[in-house]
Parts: sequence; structure tokens; C-alpha cells
Amino acid sequence: MPKIVPKIAVVLFNLGGPDRPDSVQPFLFNLFYDPAIIALPNPFRWLIATLVSRRRAPVAREIYEHIGGGSPLLANTQAQAAALAAVLRDLGEVRVFPCMRYWHPMSADVVAAVQAFAPDRVILLPLYPQFSSTTTASSDRAWRQAAAEAGLSVPTQLICCYPTEAGFVSSIAERTRHGIAEASGGMAGQQPRVLFSAHGLPKKVVARGDPYPDQVEETAAAIARLLELRAEDWVVCYQSRVGPLEWIGPSTDAELRRAGADGVPVVVVPIAFVSEHSETLVELDIEYRRLAEEIGIPRYVRVATVGTDAAFIEGAAAQVRAALAEEGNVRSQSGPRRCAADQSCCPNKAA
Repeated sequence: MPKIVPKIAVVLFNLGGPDRPDSVQPFLFNLFYDPAIIALPNPFRWLIATLVSRRRAPVAREIYEHIGGGSPLLANTQAQAAALAAVLRDLGEVRVFPCMRYWHPMSADVVAAVQAFAPDRVILLPLYPQFSSTTTASSDRAWRQAAAEAGLSVPTQLICCYPTEAGFVSSIAERTRHGIAEASGGMAGQQPRVLFSAHGLPKKVVARGDPYPDQVEETAAAIARLLELRAEDWVVCYQSRVGPLEWIGPSTDAELRRAGADGVPVVVVPIAFVSEHSETLVELDIEYRRLAEEIGIPRYVRVATVGTDAAFIEGAAAQVRAALAEEGNVRSQSGPRRCAADQSCCPNKAA
């Protein structure tokens, strides 16, 4: 009898981004219409999403003009999908599908593609290493709804988080090591300050039991240990604040100002992003670099995201292999649950 080759679908969750100027406003509408972002019932959520997306679209288009008019996130995610599929080919027939939350390809289209592939197992792998109700949980919810509507009933497991996964951490650490060398300029006594910059989150979301900032701290601490950084030479900070809400801190711009006052070089390390997009290519590379120059920071070095780095891809593959070896709906990098008991947003309620 011929050997039965298992068919495995790996779905990569990511944010998505507008692919051209005229898709900026609908992308923003999808973002703000997400109940994980604006927790209001309809028609209020629809109305706010409409108003905010119209108001913010002109500014957002200017941002995307700096990077060719659209986001490179889909192309970057497709490259990661191809790299991951190559590493997992020994498992059988493996296909890796990028799935975007707020722009195409979105859940309904990807579910249809997975359904046509007819896999035996589906593994959901977010490209958000640290879990949040606003990212991974939102993407998972959209996927499960689309799968239910399409009648896709294949055994499916979510890898909810991997904040200290060895390949992910070592990949960032190696990039950071080079960044420190560049920022120091080979000068004795010029110890740069490492700013581990992550996307911000409103405090009220954390108060509801979201584990995101704790997991960001875990990632930063793991990298700092690997590089043997002193406590005074690194800090976690948060970027991309929008709206009037109070956000977790300290902010990345505030830490830049502190470094400027201290007269130290900085190495900015995006630790919640694994792909280049507007928040790295524009916010970090252009806006914060300009601020650093204005306030007199001696050197400003921005570390690249992990992208298709071999260590990161191997680490992601290890997470997929571990998920395939288990049963259940959800696993973290270290088993069923890594969240604290009071972090009620943890997707594994039963653990």
C-alpha cells in the first residue's frame, strides 16, 4: 500500500497593511471596526470606525508615501511563509498560508484556500510573539468564525505565544550585538543604551487581564541575559500611541529624550515586530531618527526585524512540530499555559 502523506496547513497570522493609497481608508476602517480595538456595540462601533478612518486616512497616506505608497508586510510575510514551508517539508505535504487581520488576504479567503487544500491538521501561528487580546486573540476569533461559516472542521491548534523562544531571542540578540558595536563606534566608554521598543497598548486593556506587557518584558530580559547587558544599559519602551487613552509606558520618544539628556548613543530594537512595516520603516527609521538628531543623541542605530533569519524560522518550525505532537486547541511555547492566574485574557482558560 502507498504511504499516506499527512497534509498540514500552517496559517501565519499578521496585521496586514494597505497595498496602495486608495486602500488606506478601508484598511483603517477594518482596524477600528474590530471589537478588540473599539469595544462598543453597533451601530456605535461602525460610526466611530467610519469617522476615525476618514480622519486618519490622509495622515496615514503620507506615512505610506515614505515606503512606496503601501505596506510591505504581505510580501515579508509571504517570504516567511516560504522559508517556514521549506524547513517543514519533512513532515509531509505542508503549505503555509499568510492570513491578515485587516487587509487582504483575510480570514474568509484564507479559510477557502485551506479548505481547498484539505489538510489533516491546521496550526495557527501568529507572527505576534507576545500574546495580546488585541492581536492574536482577535486574529484567532476572526479565523474561527470564518472557519465555522465555511464548514471547515479540521483539528486546529493555536500557538498563542512564544516570547522567549530560543530561535526568536537569539536572532534578535545577534542583530542587537551588531547594533551595539555600531552605536559604540569602537570607542571605549561609549556604552549605548538599548531601547527594546514594542507596540503600545492602552492601560485599560492591560487592566482587563492582558498579558502582553509581561511577555514583552520576558522577551527583553531574555535578550539582555544572552548579551550580558547591565540593568542600566537597557529599557523596555512602547511606541505607536494613538488617541486620548492612557497608554502603558515608558514611551519610546520619552526614552529617547532621556538618552539625549544623558548624552548616550541608542540602539533601538523592535521586539514585538518580526517583519518590516510602517512602524519600523517610518516611525523608527524616520520619525524617531529625526527626533534623536534634534535632541543630540550621539548615534542612533535601529536593529532590523528578524524577517526570514534562519534561527527565527527554525524556532517557528519547532513550535509547529511541538503543536503537532500534542492535542488540544491552544498551546504556548512551554505547554498549555504560561500566563499568570490573574491574566484572564489567556486563551487557554482550561489550563
